[in-house]
Amino acid sequence: MRTTVFLIVLSCISYLRGQHSTSVYGIVIDGVTKKPMHNVVVGIFGSVVESYTDQNGKFEFETSQTGAHILQISATDYLAKRLPIILESEPLNLGQIAMEKDFISEKVDNLITLTDGDLSDDVQTISGSLGLLQSTKDIFLNRAAFDFGQAFFRVRGYDSSYGDVSINGISMNKFYDGRPQWNNWGGLNDAIRNQEFTNGLEINPYRFGGILGNTNIDTRPSGLRPGMRISSSMTNRTYRGRIMATYNSGLKENGLAFSLSSSRRWADEGFIAGTLYDAYSFFGSLEYQINDNNSFALTTILAKNRRGRSSALTEEVFDLMGNKYNPYWGNQEGTIRNSRERDIFEPLLMLNHFLETKKLNWNTGIAYQFGTNARSRLGYFNAPNPDRTYYRYLPSYYINSSIGADFTNANLAEEAFLKNPQIQWEQLYEANSNTLNAGKAAYLLYDDVIKDTQISLSSNMHYAINAHFNLGFGTSFKTLSSHSFAQIQDLLGASFHEDIDSFSNTVNDLGGSLAKTQNEKFNYHYKMDVSQISGFGQVEGNFDRWRGFISSTFSNSNFQREGIFLNERFLENSRGKSKKIMFPNLGLKGGFSYFFSGRHWLTVNGAIIEKAPVLQNIFINPRENNDIVAGIQNETISTIDVNYFIRLPDLTGRLSAFHSRFQNTTDVNFFFVDSGVGSDFVQEVVTGLDKLHRGIELGLVYDVSSNVKISLVGNLGSYVFASDPSVQINFDTAGAEEDLLDPEGSIDLGISKIKDLKLAQGPQTAFAFGMEY
Repeated sequence: MRTTVFLIVLSCISYLRGQHSTSVYGIVIDGVTKKPMHNVVVGIFGSVVESYTDQNGKFEFETSQTGAHILQISATDYLAKRLPIILESEPLNLGQIAMEKDFISEKVDNLITLTDGDLSDDVQTISGSLGLLQSTKDIFLNRAAFDFGQAFFRVRGYDSSYGDVSINGISMNKFYDGRPQWNNWGGLNDAIRNQEFTNGLEINPYRFGGILGNTNIDTRPSGLRPGMRISSSMTNRTYRGRIMATYNSGLKENGLAFSLSSSRRWADEGFIAGTLYDAYSFFGSLEYQINDNNSFALTTILAKNRRGRSSALTEEVFDLMGNKYNPYWGNQEGTIRNSRERDIFEPLLMLNHFLETKKLNWNTGIAYQFGTNARSRLGYFNAPNPDRTYYRYLPSYYINSSIGADFTNANLAEEAFLKNPQIQWEQLYEANSNTLNAGKAAYLLYDDVIKDTQISLSSNMHYAINAHFNLGFGTSFKTLSSHSFAQIQDLLGASFHEDIDSFSNTVNDLGGSLAKTQNEKFNYHYKMDVSQISGFGQVEGNFDRWRGFISSTFSNSNFQREGIFLNERFLENSRGKSKKIMFPNLGLKGGFSYFFSGRHWLTVNGAIIEKAPVLQNIFINPRENNDIVAGIQNETISTIDVNYFIRLPDLTGRLSAFHSRFQNTTDVNFFFVDSGVGSDFVQEVVTGLDKLHRGIELGLVYDVSSNVKISLVGNLGSYVFASDPSVQINFDTAGAEEDLLDPEGSIDLGISKIKDLKLAQGPQTAFAFGMEY
């Protein structure tokens, strides 16, 4: 009997020992940057035992299994790792596990940036997703870039000014329109590939951010792959050829690392007729690591881009000439000459200090940027319009005549247009050489120039209080001094230009010479002084089943115009400084995530943000006077989104619903009126404009096998005007009927009934199905 009891007890002890769990733990880091990786899947291969790394890259799980097994570590865009381990009922510390980037993912990055969508046309109506897409592998955002098109489809219907782009933590968004100027680092794909992206309202360590998302480009050489890389490509789009060379030294034993990159892109003519492309880019960065925690980085970016622009076409012109037609160019002595060229050269210098410890990351930097952005165009004065697509030269002008259709002259107009559809440069020289002009230019080629000097300072820190809570703080200051003026590039055979407005016969520069010659400023000249100070604070909590954060921001923006020219039409307010206008802003956002398991989780984000209007919407007509939009105020944004994520072994994806309202927005548009109340350049001022964006996003990827993937993405949106705004038209001169104008030279058109009409934000519904091998 005693033997039987002893055997039973021994069996229980053996069973309990067999059930003793083994703790497996470690840290997963990026093999190049050495930074901890969040949300990496770590588990026993062939079993359901798995864990996910936290914000510090740590993982830990327990298993009752013993013996030899395979530990599998996998993360999006990284090569999966399988490590042999032996479980012996004792804690197993695996230390640091370094993950390597998937080379295929890098090639996908290049494909996105090769589209060169960052170099949009003059009006810069670029996609809201532009630039944010090349640094994320979210399937919906990727398909939005590839299939829907960066220049065609806007994520959630947002303008790109609602996304924040920074380099080493310093914001690159411009005061003028709120958008980054991608030309400033175009062609440097290899040097700027180290990017960190946060989508939408997600928390990020560098700035409070925008509702579209945030991209931070890290230019430190220590974070780039060592070695030499040379690439060349050909395309039939914006440019024809590109060659790019990059060398990264890697971090040396003495703590030094440097990176050099240069590229050349060119085309005598792009896909659209007459669109030349000539771009040079250079990048250099030197980093010195004083010790394991402190490093300094000096970065310089020189990118010069010159290209011929193309014009939007009416349906009539498109039907006559096709989709490659461009009216902006013409042959001059057998050479293509484009009248609308854009030349951008804005060098950037940056110095940063990085402090990185186990608990604290602190980045402080200063940036200095200067240079010019010039756009050329043909000017004509008391002379016929040289644009061959001018509506009076087309057949429709005679067919739609108020006195009845004139098909004879319509046919003659069509024949004349088809025979000479381009600019006739020789005729412009002949007109300027007419003896009746006495050397005065009837036509000239000039540049609209913006010459900027900007200084930016930024400091932000991220502190891990413990395993559950993180704090973030940051502040920034940015100041801009910007000169805008017109400058004569070519008198086209004339001796001088008489700087008089041809509509009102008034002098544009009363304090200067009436006769302007080549390279002189004319027509308008003013200065803008802008500054902004901002700060943010945030706290984040991470627990087993949930994660949440709350973030707040404060900023104050100052704008002031100073007129250099005294314009005869605006004697009282064209020269000197305007009233300084200030916009204090507050913002609050937060988010909550609940993890049903490691494979299913739900996230809810919301924000209420005040945003200062961009510079182009504050002054009514800055080229000529100091008038400010009456009653202008901060834009108020309220938004919420709900996201469901799924990550199964073969199926990953996201389903999102969003609701955003933009209130009190202002919009200033410029155009030429040649009918109705007269002929004049006018400004359309729209105030009290609200917009409503609602929709659903879906992105799914299914791995049929290790070599075949199927993807399904869709966007079902509704982007509409949410108010009936007020509209006012302001006239440059007395070209309108005097009895229609108020003393300020404007017409109040009252309320525009546009509520519930769709916004011109591109497609609001889009779906795509793809298969990748």
